[in-house]
Amino acid sequence: MSESARPGELVEILESPEEVLSTLTVEGKRRWIYPIRSKGRFDRRRLIVAWVLIALFVGLPLIKINGKPAILLHLATREFTFFGTTFYPTDTFLLLLILVGSVFSIIVLTALLGRVWCGWGCPQTVYLEYVFRPIERWIEGPEHVRKRRNEGPWTFEKVWRKSARFGIYLAISLGLAHVFLAYFVGWDDLSSWLTRSPLEHTGSFFTMAFTTGLILFDFGYFREQMCTITCPYARMQSVLLDRDSLIVSYDPSRGEPRAKRGKKKLALEAAGEIPARGDCIDCAACVRTCPTGIDIRDGLQMECIACTQCIDACDVIMDNIGKPRGLIRYTSENEIAGKPARNVRPRTVIYVSILAVIVVALATLLATRSSFDINVGRVTGAPFVELPDGKIANRLRLRVRNQTGERVAYTVVVEDPAGAEVQFVGVSPIELEPGEMKRSEVFVVLPASDLPNGRRETTLRFDFGEGVSETARYTLLGPQR
Repeated sequence: MSESARPGELVEILESPEEVLSTLTVEGKRRWIYPIRSKGRFDRRRLIVAWVLIALFVGLPLIKINGKPAILLHLATREFTFFGTTFYPTDTFLLLLILVGSVFSIIVLTALLGRVWCGWGCPQTVYLEYVFRPIERWIEGPEHVRKRRNEGPWTFEKVWRKSARFGIYLAISLGLAHVFLAYFVGWDDLSSWLTRSPLEHTGSFFTMAFTTGLILFDFGYFREQMCTITCPYARMQSVLLDRDSLIVSYDPSRGEPRAKRGKKKLALEAAGEIPARGDCIDCAACVRTCPTGIDIRDGLQMECIACTQCIDACDVIMDNIGKPRGLIRYTSENEIAGKPARNVRPRTVIYVSILAVIVVALATLLATRSSFDINVGRVTGAPFVELPDGKIANRLRLRVRNQTGERVAYTVVVEDPAGAEVQFVGVSPIELEPGEMKRSEVFVVLPASDLPNGRRETTLRFDFGEGVSETARYTLLGPQR
C-alpha cells in the first residue's frame, strides 16, 4: 500500500472483498449470512434430487441384497459389503481399485461438470438447504426478521424460538447419527442396542453421541464455513477445473456496465432516448440468495458451490424487466470469452481413459473372483516328520473363507501323488457359514519314495460339495537321500 494513501482509500482497501473470505469480516470475525431461498427451475430439480439422496441414505442400510444390507462397512469383522458383494481383508487390491476409481470419478465429474457435486449431491448442501434451513425459516421467520432478532437483545421470544429450533435440530441429528452408525454395524445390531443399556455397548454409544454432536454443530453453527474453510475439495478445484469445465457464471459482456434502474429507464434505453447500459440492474438478488455469501459477478471463486440459486434469482429479475434469461447461467470460461466449448479435450480423455482402465480391471477381477479364499501354509516347527512305517508327514495349516451366501462343508484330498492321504487334526468335514473363515490343520502323509529329492510339488483339492472344488499348489518336503 502506498504511504500517500488517504484514510478513505484505506477503508476502501480494507473492505475489498478480495482481502477476506465471504464469511469473515476484515477483523477476522464470523460474518453471519442469511441467504434467501430463490425458487425456480433449478431449485425444484435440486429439491427432487435432495430427497432422493436422503431416501437412499436412510434406506441403503435397510435394503438387503443376498441377505445383507446394500452397504455395510463392518469394521469389527473387517467385512465391507457393497450391493450384494462382500469384500474381506484379503481383497485389498479390489478395495484399492474401488477407492481409486471413486477418486477418479470425482476428477472426471469435476473436469466435465465443475462443482456439480457440491451444489447437487454433497450431504452438506442437501441437508443444510433442504432440511435444516427450511426448519429455521419455519420457526424463526424470514431472513430479515432473523437478522434483526439475532442482532438485538435476548428476549423471551428469541430464547424460545432458538430453543425450539435446536431441539428439532438435535432430534434430526440424533436420527442421522443412528443411520450413519447403521452403515458400520447394521440395523439388526443397532435395533437391539436401542432397547438395551448403553453400558453394554459403550463404544458404539459414544460414537453415536459424538456424531450427533458433530452434526448439530455443523448444521446449527458452522454451516457454510464447512464449504469455504474446511472442505479440501474447494481447494482442489483450481487444478481439476479448466476453462472448458462447466461452471455457474455471470456474463459480464451482457451485464456490464451495470446500473440500478427500473422499468421506466429500461424502456427509455430500449427506445434509444438514453444511453443503454448492461442487463444487470444491480439488484443484488444473486448476492442475497448465495448460501456462501459471495457475489457471482466477481467471477469464478473458490467459495462458489454451483448451487444455481443465483441463476434462479436472476431469472426472476430478468423475467420481471423483460430481458432474456441467462445473465447468470451454466457455462464455461471459454464460452463467456466468446470461444467455442469443448467437451472432448486432452485432460478429459486422459481422465476418462484411466477411469475406464480401473473399471475394466475391477470388473475383470470381480468376474474371476473365487467363491472361496484358500491359503495353505506350514505350521511352525519341524517341516516334516518321519513315521515309524517310513512314510513322511507334512503338517500344514489351512485357512479357508466361504465367500458365498450359502452354508458349505469341505474336505481335502491330494491329487498328486496318488499315494498321498490327508488326515485332519480334529473333525472333518469342516463346516463354514456364509462369510465365515476357519483355520485348521492337516497332515499330508505320503511314502518317502514319492519325495526323491526331498521335495515335491503337489496339488491339494478342496471339495465343497455339489461338484464345486478349488485347488491349491503346495510344496511337500522330506529327507534328502
